[in-house]
Amino acid sequence: METPSALLSVEQISKSYGTLVLFSDLSFGINQGQKMALIAKNGSGKTSLLNIIAGFDEPDSGQVVKRKDLKLGYLSQEPQLDQTLTVEQSIFAAENPTLKAIDAYNKALKNPDNAEAMQKAFDKMEALQAWDFETDYKQILSKLKLDNLDQKISDLSGGQRKRLALANLILNQPDLLILDEPTNHLDLEMIEWLEDYLKSSSLTLFMVTHDRYFLDRVCNHIIELDQQQLYPYKGNYAYYVEHRANRMETEATNLAKAKQLYKSELEWMRRQPKARTTKSKSRIENFQDIKDRATNRRKDHKVNLEINMERLGSKVIELHKISKAYNDKVLFQNFDYVFKRGERIGIIGKNGTGKSTFLNIVTGKNNPDSGKVVIGETIKIGYYTQSGIKPKPQQKVIDVIREYGDYIPLKKGRKISAQQLLEQFLFDRKKQYDFVEKLSGGEKKRLYLCTVLIQNPNFLILDEPTNDLDIITLNVLEQFLLDYPGCLIVVSHDRYFMDKIVDHLFVFGERKITDFPGNYSDYRAIKQLEQNEKYAQSNEKTSTPAEVTPKASTTSKLSYQEQKEYKRLESDIKKLEREKEQLEAKFLNDLSPEEIKENSIKLQDISDKIDQKTEKWFEISMKIDA
Repeated sequence: METPSALLSVEQISKSYGTLVLFSDLSFGINQGQKMALIAKNGSGKTSLLNIIAGFDEPDSGQVVKRKDLKLGYLSQEPQLDQTLTVEQSIFAAENPTLKAIDAYNKALKNPDNAEAMQKAFDKMEALQAWDFETDYKQILSKLKLDNLDQKISDLSGGQRKRLALANLILNQPDLLILDEPTNHLDLEMIEWLEDYLKSSSLTLFMVTHDRYFLDRVCNHIIELDQQQLYPYKGNYAYYVEHRANRMETEATNLAKAKQLYKSELEWMRRQPKARTTKSKSRIENFQDIKDRATNRRKDHKVNLEINMERLGSKVIELHKISKAYNDKVLFQNFDYVFKRGERIGIIGKNGTGKSTFLNIVTGKNNPDSGKVVIGETIKIGYYTQSGIKPKPQQKVIDVIREYGDYIPLKKGRKISAQQLLEQFLFDRKKQYDFVEKLSGGEKKRLYLCTVLIQNPNFLILDEPTNDLDIITLNVLEQFLLDYPGCLIVVSHDRYFMDKIVDHLFVFGERKITDFPGNYSDYRAIKQLEQNEKYAQSNEKTSTPAEVTPKASTTSKLSYQEQKEYKRLESDIKKLEREKEQLEAKFLNDLSPEEIKENSIKLQDISDKIDQKTEKWFEISMKIDA
């Protein structure tokens, strides 16, 4: 068996900020072809570790050893781009010979009179086999909704900049691609495209993401940083969940044994033994280690609250024929809905279809252009927005939450204090007295979530609550929401989260909102069936292979060799058709009789090859449809 090629090795690195130790003596390697993810709590140094691996920061100790000439690409959460360039200029500014050949070819097409430049550009495209890459690059830009190539980067939104940085990295084809929350700012369609692309590509990946479906479908190796210890799992997210549970069970058993041993050793120590012998001296020295193991309590918390919120009346919230448009862009029209008690609704749709606008109308922040919103007298709305919190200078974590409430009432006269709520969401007592500016981005989002929950709303609206939250916190939030007795509306691109929490969906599309009776996986299954039916209908009308390319899944009836030949034929036909177009364009110039004859022979030869390969393509495609 061939030994995997190591691209990068992390050797005993440590990082601290003042008294805060993020990690120490971490060691692991990344091999060629691995798709590895790092899982850890917010504030445990995930981004710091990525910055060290990418070379943007230095460890306090240890080193990162990279293979010579390693080409590394890094997508940070806030990518830095040249604001003076356009989208297209940014793409072609990369030191990538294939992209430069495509750029030269596109410029030559704009000046067809310069036959020499055209031929030179064409030859360069041929030499680098850039035709398929040109198709790929246009598809990538289209899928990431970067259609306006002349738009200045300074005019792009934060999400558009993230998508442009991602496109640049993919197109530059690095040996190792490092991704920090790559699915943030992507809508569900883009996430699923990126998922399929990375899964099928030969890229080596090292990433941090909270998207558990993404982890499950893309990654083949996971490392978990837990209480400054690193645990490797050679499998996807489902494998990690199963084997982590086994590890937790083993840890619990060992803790119980350590407590029992500690109890007996404590009784012995209370008798004040003297270290007269080597054996007793060693036993005294080992006592502290036994005590540490016995008192090493995990800081994971299970949320199990019986919230006693204000009673929901018979009237919750009613939407009567609401409509909203901005200039000529209609978001939705005449939407009717009457919310029922205990409903759990997920909202999905492409970016820009009006999801946040809809929430602002429901909460009264914005008014509809027409129609009305009626809110029941007993309704108390809690609204978690994407804007986050704006703490005062030098404000402590506990002081922020106490501005909104001191406790949440529970059933049977019990209550949970602000301190206890923070503990449930993984802020220990020491962390509660830290200044807010010391928190990581994910910890600030977690604190903001607590400020919304402490107000004890009976109608809870969460707009992208999963962004920047670690997987451990997501599990805590899910447990809280599963026990939550009020109405719930969630906007999220986290498919795993949506499947677990919501009962049905509002799907935002072109000028309308559709009520779908199921969760996200149900919705995707229905959409896939519809796409399959459309594909089957369009395939019946197909006359040439260039018009439609079946999805990879449809080739499962073919042998491995037939699949390879099928894909090669598609590529060859596209290439020949481009050559034919180039040759036909030459006939528009003034040619000598000899040149006309020579080009006519070449044109006939290319046409014959296209016919032969097309016929073979159809032979293989018949097996797919059989």
